[in-house]
Amino acid sequence: MLAADLDHDEKQIIAGLLLLSYPLHPPRKAAELRTGHFPKLTTPALFVHGSRDPFGSMDEMKSALSLIPAKTMLLDVSGAGHELMSAKAAQDLQGQVTEAFRNFFLLT
Repeated sequence: MLAADLDHDEKQIIAGLLLLSYPLHPPRKAAELRTGHFPKLTTPALFVHGSRDPFGSMDEMKSALSLIPAKTMLLDVSGAGHELMSAKAAQDLQGQVTEAFRNFFLLT
């Protein structure tokens, strides 16, 4: 929310956002979306999200990211919940995030 409310000059100091497990809505309260500031985000944003996160499904996240006018990327951590840790993800979560970060922010 803070990045969306910065003035033009302040936004220039932010190269990008890395959001881990963004809580799109409270569990079982999908109508209480936390996306009101998304249309004001002009900073590229990489979202890392567990496929079983009760704070938002992958489809809900994809829909929400379409509200952001800046470049976005959604990294799906298969089998992970809000904590981003699952037996499979724990083995290479750091590598997945690092690779996505590199591809999204450094190679574009």
